[in-house]
Amino acid sequence: MNVLLLSLGAGAVPQFLRDSTGSDPAQLTLAYIDDAAAGMPFAEAERAGIAGLGPELVTVHARDMAADTLDRVLDGVDAVYVASGETFLLLDALRSNGTGEVLERRVRAGLPYIGCSAGSIVAGSSVTPAELMDDRGLAPALASDAGLGLVDSVVIPHADGQLPPYPPQLIADIVARFGEEFPLLLLRDDQALRSGPDGTGVVVSPRAPEGDPHE
Repeated sequence: MNVLLLSLGAGAVPQFLRDSTGSDPAQLTLAYIDDAAAGMPFAEAERAGIAGLGPELVTVHARDMAADTLDRVLDGVDAVYVASGETFLLLDALRSNGTGEVLERRVRAGLPYIGCSAGSIVAGSSVTPAELMDDRGLAPALASDAGLGLVDSVVIPHADGQLPPYPPQLIADIVARFGEEFPLLLLRDDQALRSGPDGTGVVVSPRAPEGDPHE
């Protein structure tokens, strides 16, 4: 598998795409899964930031898509980007209709996966620790907190406490409450977790020079 899990900064994306596909980002097409952030103020800025790196984006709203339709969409793309936003809303969208199972299968078969914030959290074994960051009540029908299991760690993004909704005390509370039960990986906003054939490790992923789309 080739997986890149961002906290916020997308600086690691171009090289990840080159390494995992063998092509320049401007030659690639990405499926852009927007369920976590649809309608949120920062959604368009995040999308524009990824588009600005060069790839063509194909919008995927997983909640409204049949599993076999997503399978066909993924046939026509080079990688998938799962946007930031509300973690439980995103996981519920993926689990409500089988699209999550399709996504997991295709990534395990080699489709490169890029997640940002919520998109990074759902790639782990469980989203439970995110309940202190995001609103579980947005997904009342969600029956399980099990994530996609693409990495062993449970990513906790924004761990430097610089993004206003996630102050340092909140990050400390997550660690205190869930650190013994889950393999938490705290990522600063200029870091990402990269996992591939050569191993897994934290890499630098700087934020865009124009600023933070979430502010």
